Parts: sequence; C-alpha cells; structure tokens
Amino acid sequence: MRCPYCGAQDTKVMDSRLSGDGDQVRRRRRCGACGERFTTYEAAELNLPRVIKRDGTRVPFDGRKLRTGLMRAVEKRPISTEQVEAAIARIHRQLLGTAEGEISARKIGELVMEELRGLDQVAYVRFASVYRKFEDVAAFREEIERLERHQAPEVRRAQLDLLDALDKES
Repeated sequence: MRCPYCGAQDTKVMDSRLSGDGDQVRRRRRCGACGERFTTYEAAELNLPRVIKRDGTRVPFDGRKLRTGLMRAVEKRPISTEQVEAAIARIHRQLLGTAEGEISARKIGELVMEELRGLDQVAYVRFASVYRKFEDVAAFREEIERLERHQAPEVRRAQLDLLDALDKES
C-alpha cells in the first residue's frame, strides 16, 4: 500500500481489526519512509446485480443512492446511523443472494420499504409516499391503514407511534 503522505511503497500493517458489520477489515499502517500513520479499509469486491430502471435502462447498482434514500426517509427521526447501516447491509445481502445478474428498481424499493417498516412508521410513510408517488391525502391514508393492519405487535411497541399521536390530536 502506497503512503498517502509521501508516496513511498514501504508501509507496514501495525494493527488489523474487523470493522462495521464484520464485512470490512480496518488496518492501521505506518510508512517506513516518513513514519506517518494512516488507516485503510479492506472489503471484498462483490458483484451486485445491475438495476433495471422503470424506463427499461440498465445501470450498475449504486449503494450511495440506497444510503441517500434511507437517510432522507429517517431524517429527524430517532434512528441511529448504526440502524441505517444494518438495514443497508441486510439489503446488500439480499441483493447478493439473488442468483440473477439483474434486479428491478421496483424490487429494491420494496426491500427498502420492508426495512423501513421495521425501523420507523414515519420513515416508512415518507419513503413510500415518494416511491409510490402518492398524489393525494387518500393515498397516504390507505398506506397508514395498511401499515396499521399488517404490523407485528413487537414492532408496534418498539416504535414511536404515528397513529396514536394522530388520535391524540383529534
């Protein structure tokens, strides 16, 4: 590994540890030439399926888009970065588990909504409203009613309840 400070190729690994969900290795290195220390991360290079967009075009999977969509949905909600990263890791594992080389953007959106449904009701409805292109209040109402009907009791107890808050305001 080349030193980012002086460009020398003589660097030594001082320490290695698992990082994140255990899917990366964090290495502390020291340059033999200038003595500076730096950190590198090593991860397996995986072939995620290509994404078939709604218009039929095919593009490489972009994990940044996935992260951005999730982060927008959970913005200003009591969801930790670790919870978001764990959701992203689960979605990645599901994508890698498909034997197909291509997957529809719609299927990825459904995987995201499934993860958000378990994390936070408000984040789920936010994402669903954009993803499913809600056009009026009735569409929101239908989605909230569907969420209320199909939610496991343990998930309901663990979340801040959007539906109870609405009932108290009435």
